[in-house]
Amino acid sequence: MLLNMGGPNNLDEVRTFLTNMFNDKNIISVSSSFVRSFLASLIVFMRLNKAKSNYEVLGGKSPIITHTKNLIQALQKADSSRLYTYGMSYTTPFIKQQLALLQQKNIQELVLFSLYPQYSTTTTLTSLEHVKKACFELSYMPKTFIIDRYFDNEFYNEAIAEKIIEGTKKLKKPNHNIVLIISAHGLPQSIVDKGDPYEKEVLANIETLKTILQKKGIEFKEITHAFQSRIGPNKWLTPSLKEKLKSLKGESVLIYPISFTLDNSETDFELSIEYRHEAQKIGISSYEVCECLNHSESFVKTILNLIVQKEKE
Repeated sequence: MLLNMGGPNNLDEVRTFLTNMFNDKNIISVSSSFVRSFLASLIVFMRLNKAKSNYEVLGGKSPIITHTKNLIQALQKADSSRLYTYGMSYTTPFIKQQLALLQQKNIQELVLFSLYPQYSTTTTLTSLEHVKKACFELSYMPKTFIIDRYFDNEFYNEAIAEKIIEGTKKLKKPNHNIVLIISAHGLPQSIVDKGDPYEKEVLANIETLKTILQKKGIEFKEITHAFQSRIGPNKWLTPSLKEKLKSLKGESVLIYPISFTLDNSETDFELSIEYRHEAQKIGISSYEVCECLNHSESFVKTILNLIVQKEKE
């Protein structure tokens, strides 16, 4: 079972998505559920119309839906010995719904595969908590294997390198004239200060990727990193992507979204549309965004390899 936060399947589901996400205690980390619910309602009220407008641009739903289904199909085609499915934390098909179906099929062994390459309490932990709660409520206790991060996996980083090489072709310039920005989803500094390993794993992921690119002879003018998707007034991880772009006037910039394995609204809208406009205003000469791994053959092989490794442990 592939695990992810999900995304709206249609415009009517945007409210459900936002409401569930901002009611998550791992996202809004206040002790009072009443206060959290109030804050969530306020955030949803302020963001709903803009979010719907963004998803309208993307065809009325999150791109993550189609990419997830395509990945499941590719995995099933590559490996008929297992049943592949997926469950979402905030939108349908919910994790509990999918587990109930597996229970009906009398599935007794379950591999939980996080689609978040780096572990975070705000993403990975939420998915795993939903699984634990659902299994308890369903009285369903299969033998379970958990793959909760793979930022340092060689196959995974090789797959990213392939996507970056594909991305360079969009710019039609020599690699040594391109600045590669590895963009990661931001996180409030307070969450990292409490021990969340996400930032460390992102930075380690980037170093592994740099080594692989160097071995392949792929030399960029610069490889740097930044954090995107900040909301609210609190301090978030730095440098922000907006500030990083401001320092690159006149440059050719290629973005790789390292926190995501599947393209979604934060890649197809935020990076590819909003930040493209920002780059144009700054005076960046050319700006492109790499595709995520999606259902590429190399990512399918990565998942299968990680499953086999986990089952041998």
